[in-house]
Amino acid sequence: MYTIVDIETTGGKFNEEGITEIAIYKFDGHEVVDQFISLVNPEREIQPFVVNLTGINSKMLKNAPKFYEIAKRIVEITEDTILVAHNAQFDYRILKTEFKRLGFPFKRQTLCTVELSKDLIPDQKSYSLGKLVRSLGIPVTDRHRASGDALATVKLFKLLLTKDTNKTIIKESIKKEPKFQMEPRLIDIIDNLTSVTGVYYMYKADGELIYIGKSKNIKNRVNQHFTGTTPKSKKMQTQVAAVKYEATGSELVALLKESEEIKRNKPILNRALRRSIFTHALYSFIDENGYINLTIDKADGRKPCITTFSTRQSGRHFLEKMVEQFNLCQKLSGIYKTKTSCFHYEVKTCAGACVQQESPEDYNKRVQELLDKYSYKNKNMVIIDRGREVDERSAILIQNGIFKGFGFYNLNYQINNLDILESIITPMENNRDQQHIIQSYLRKNKRIKIIELDAK
Repeated sequence: MYTIVDIETTGGKFNEEGITEIAIYKFDGHEVVDQFISLVNPEREIQPFVVNLTGINSKMLKNAPKFYEIAKRIVEITEDTILVAHNAQFDYRILKTEFKRLGFPFKRQTLCTVELSKDLIPDQKSYSLGKLVRSLGIPVTDRHRASGDALATVKLFKLLLTKDTNKTIIKESIKKEPKFQMEPRLIDIIDNLTSVTGVYYMYKADGELIYIGKSKNIKNRVNQHFTGTTPKSKKMQTQVAAVKYEATGSELVALLKESEEIKRNKPILNRALRRSIFTHALYSFIDENGYINLTIDKADGRKPCITTFSTRQSGRHFLEKMVEQFNLCQKLSGIYKTKTSCFHYEVKTCAGACVQQESPEDYNKRVQELLDKYSYKNKNMVIIDRGREVDERSAILIQNGIFKGFGFYNLNYQINNLDILESIITPMENNRDQQHIIQSYLRKNKRIKIIELDAK
């Protein structure tokens, strides 16, 4: 039994792509006996060239299921089948990557119709799917869409099965993955872990701490390390003798604790994480006309910033959303370079601060709302997040704009002033990385509870 697969993705960096559309046809060697076709919300941006190629855009995917919602169906339809695709290495890698994000080891035998075509139909000018099927007289519709390409691959594969009269090439072409045998030592370590959110610590037999990580599911994450094939995973598999963990309940607390622990202990396998985790920041300045301008620039610790970002692109994306949310001027926000008016003014959605049609006082009020919302400078507040138990919550304290630490409290315990908070807080270092972690987490988790506190 075979499952012929075609996948469309967002494009982007290797192993950071997301699926936007998938088509799977279950084929018994004679006819299609089952099928699954779906758009997929990739939860990330689609590269413009991919939109032009496939016609699939973010608006189309807004209400589409996310991968975890269709994962079970994919497992069921491909179970006990050989996965067939045109350039199978790509489609199989994308599927494995998506399942790995869910902590599930997806493994199937594969067949590549590109390789089979080169053996069974030699001397073709091109083995790209479109050109190959056209040269063979195979009709194809909806090119560069998953269903159209997958159906064309079904017809191509049927032809290849017919041409392989001795069935030898098909059998030899099936890629069998070597079965990974985990050492009993590593199995014992995983068996002693639980599926909780927190920070984990990996030790060598001599007690040396060699790696610190955080996860929303520690057991699954360590299992991924112990079954991974990257150089770092291989080192862990040979060196780790024990794994300890500390549950936090809150992902934010785990991120903060991981960052501080890595800086303090400098484990040998955490070298890449010792550097600053953000590269760009949002800055503001007042221009000669009295308007507050915004700009994304490289992070500079010598200058006060509003919030920080891991990349320039993520900063620009945030700023574009803020322009819409607070009705700000594209030009004064640094996302539309022009010497005259911005595009939004031309289409009458900007009040005209770019050409001094709106007063600085009116415009700056809206900018200040943004600054107040996304900067906790001089603020006294506590961020409330999940705790380690059902009846517990975590509290992250910001005092006079400075991160002080975190603590846990029972739901029956009232958190309403600094004196009470300071008694349960575990002090932590306030630095730019911790500020970035907090601000980034709050941007992504809009429903998080924040309590404003009165200063002492």
